[in-house]
Amino acid sequence: MSPRAHVYVTETIQIPDWELQERFIRASGPGGQNVNKVSTAVQLRWNVLASSIPAPVKARFRKRYGARLTQDGELILEAKDHRSQGLNREAARKRLADMVKSVAEAPRRRIKTKPTRASVRRRLDGKKQRSTVKAMRAKVTRED
Repeated sequence: MSPRAHVYVTETIQIPDWELQERFIRASGPGGQNVNKVSTAVQLRWNVLASSIPAPVKARFRKRYGARLTQDGELILEAKDHRSQGLNREAARKRLADMVKSVAEAPRRRIKTKPTRASVRRRLDGKKQRSTVKAMRAKVTRED
């Protein structure tokens, strides 16, 4: 197998090479005449819905990056930062691995805490102070 057989995300999560589709397209930007002749930019497609990553990771990925997916559930990444096809390919695969890694670990559950008695008192004191300031701004009425 080639060294690019899998996109390694974590020790337990890998994306097999057969799940990825790569298309090489012409890139814009620096490169002189080379940019007009050689297709160095890479367009990486990965079908998230049909992928072999664990279901909870897949659900978190869809929740976080759902706006970037197509109707069919495909993620399309373009890499055209480098002048070489190989470097662009590696950049796209690294970006994909980083995206999956960001949702690989389940977020920690938030433990609700009760405000301390002192913090409640401070908040209420602040509200009273503010209300007196605003009351002082009210129109003064004469009492005859």
